[in-house]
Amino acid sequence: MLILVITALLIIVAMPLLMLVLVSPGKTRSCPAAGSGSSICEKRFEEIGGVRQGMFIKGADTANPVLLFVHGGPSFSEYFLAEKYPTGLEDHFTVCYWDQRGGGLSATREVTMESLNLGQLAADMIEVTNYLRSRFGKERIYILAHSGGTAFALRAVAENPELYHAYIGMAQITRQAESEKLAYRYMVDSYSSSGNRKMAAKFREYPIIEDEAYLLPFFNSVLRDKSMHELGIGTMRNMNSIMTGVFYPVWLCRAYTIREKFNIWRSKFSFVNKSGLRAEVLKLDMSVAVPELGIPAYFISGRHDLTVSHDLSEEYCNKLESPLKRFYTFKNSAHSPMFEEPERFLEIMITDVLNKAITLTND
Repeated sequence: MLILVITALLIIVAMPLLMLVLVSPGKTRSCPAAGSGSSICEKRFEEIGGVRQGMFIKGADTANPVLLFVHGGPSFSEYFLAEKYPTGLEDHFTVCYWDQRGGGLSATREVTMESLNLGQLAADMIEVTNYLRSRFGKERIYILAHSGGTAFALRAVAENPELYHAYIGMAQITRQAESEKLAYRYMVDSYSSSGNRKMAAKFREYPIIEDEAYLLPFFNSVLRDKSMHELGIGTMRNMNSIMTGVFYPVWLCRAYTIREKFNIWRSKFSFVNKSGLRAEVLKLDMSVAVPELGIPAYFISGRHDLTVSHDLSEEYCNKLESPLKRFYTFKNSAHSPMFEEPERFLEIMITDVLNKAITLTND
């Protein structure tokens, strides 16, 4: 009987581990169909900024324009979302999903805490840009930045406009300290009005409205992420649980090995949070840092986004001096419109961005 019990316990322990091994081959699950030229689907490592950094490059035809996707966080890979919620981008662009230093494919011992800053991430991005330009023979490429990635991408583009056709900012960070206060008020009011005294009381542990010293701890807190997802203002409007919406999908993404998946979470909860990155983001005022941009700018924002305030992003877009610009509101989205409403997102990319036009309206 004891042997049977021990055997059963071993099976119970071993099964999840076996499943994790099976879903962690470290290879991309799907690749675009070949176009008129040659398709590409690879997981690649290059020395960027003096350290080994990884990226996924996918496209139906390498003759297509090149698009660099700069994920959020900063340094929290979003490739698992690209695989789970395909957008169709790879049929029209050769897309590079670059993992920023310190996270995912780019988490190595060479990356120091001191090197995790917005300036270094911007320098890395320019180096990745030049690698892509050289490899695919393009004078300019497109750049799509999301959330925390916009905190350094926009400034780098403004300083190097000759490298890019256009800038696409999704959930564009502007004044993140103010955005956090708006989100805080919304969440406290929501829990209070619904009679959820327990959750409302938890927010009193971070009195950021009265004492801004609590702003960074709140920005880094599990309470913030958990509540945003519960209330539909987080990663996606319909993603009500950070566990089922983010945590599990990362572990189930076949493109990463077990070690790389571990590094994604190590980066988010330890390495990045202990760096000065998030404090830098909170200090930003993008209207001061980047008052003008020499290339077309397209801003994409979810109406329900309070992870990065939709209203503050639109306010900044209206102030930005640019030869061509458009702000698009996605009415059924929160923080990730390209994954929540992929059809409209792709229409904007094809109809407006590729043609340097603003024919589509903000509705």
